[in-house]
Amino acid sequence: MNSKGTLYFYTKLNKLEKILFFFEGIDPVLAAFYATLFTWGLTALGASLVFFVKSMNRALLDGLLGFTGGVMVAASFWSLLAPGIEMSPGEGFVKVIPAAVGFGLGALFIFGLDKVLPHIHINFKESEGIKTPWHKTTLLVLAITLHNIPEGLAVGVLFGGVAAGIPEASIAGAVALAIGIGIQNFPEGLAVSMPLRRQGVSRFKSFWYGQLSAVVEPIAAVIGAVAVSFFTPILPYALAFAAGAMIFVVVEEVIPETQQDKHTDIATLGFIGGFIVMMTLDVALG
Repeated sequence: MNSKGTLYFYTKLNKLEKILFFFEGIDPVLAAFYATLFTWGLTALGASLVFFVKSMNRALLDGLLGFTGGVMVAASFWSLLAPGIEMSPGEGFVKVIPAAVGFGLGALFIFGLDKVLPHIHINFKESEGIKTPWHKTTLLVLAITLHNIPEGLAVGVLFGGVAAGIPEASIAGAVALAIGIGIQNFPEGLAVSMPLRRQGVSRFKSFWYGQLSAVVEPIAAVIGAVAVSFFTPILPYALAFAAGAMIFVVVEEVIPETQQDKHTDIATLGFIGGFIVMMTLDVALG
C-alpha cells in the first residue's frame, strides 16, 4: 500500500474509533436509539432517489433486494445466534436450548404479524393479512415496516446486552450490526418509493412513505434494549428471537420477491455480496 493509501486507511480507522468512543460514552439504550436513527436515515436516503431517478431497472432492484437478504442472514448468525449460543450456560443440548427456543418464537412472532397485519408486496399483486379497505400505498409501507421490526429489535437487544455487562455483547458488535442494517436499508427505502412512483404517487409522497417504513426501527430498538437491560437472563433468547424474526422475513418475503422476474442470478449474487459485507463487518468490528 502506498503512502496515500496508508493515510486513507488510518483516517478511516480513526473515524471508526471516534464512532465507537461516542457510543461507549453514552447510555446503551440511548445508543440503540441513535444507532437506529442512523439506519432510519439511510432508508430515507434510499427513498430520496425517487427525486432524481425516473425509473428503476428490475435487475438492479432484484440485486439490491438480494443484497438485503444476504445482510439479514449473515447478521442473524454472526451478530445474534452465535453470541447468543456462546453466552448460554450449560453444555451440549442444554447450551443450545435458549437459541432454539428464541429462534422459533421470533419466527412465530413475525408469522403471526404476517397473518394479521394487512400488507401488500412490491409487485402490488399479492396482498396478505386481514382484509381491509386501506389504500395499496399504506399496505406496501406496512409490508416494509414488518421487515424493519426485527432489524430494530436486533440492534436494541445487542445494546441492551452491553448495558447488562454481558462480555459477549460489545459496543463494536452492536455498531457493526447497525452499520450492516443501515447499508441494506438503503435499497429498502428505494424499493418502497420507486414502485409507489410507478403507481402515480407524487415524488414527495413516494419519498415520505419510503422513509416512513423504517420509523419503527428506533421504537423496536429502545424496547429491545430496555427489556434486555432489565431482564438480563433473557438475552440469549432475545438475540435468537431477533434472528428468527429476520430469517422468517428473508425466506417468506425478501427472497421470493427476487424470484418474480428473470434476474434470479443477479439476485443470488446480490445475496452473496450482502452476506460477505455483513460477515466482514461483524468479524472485523465485533
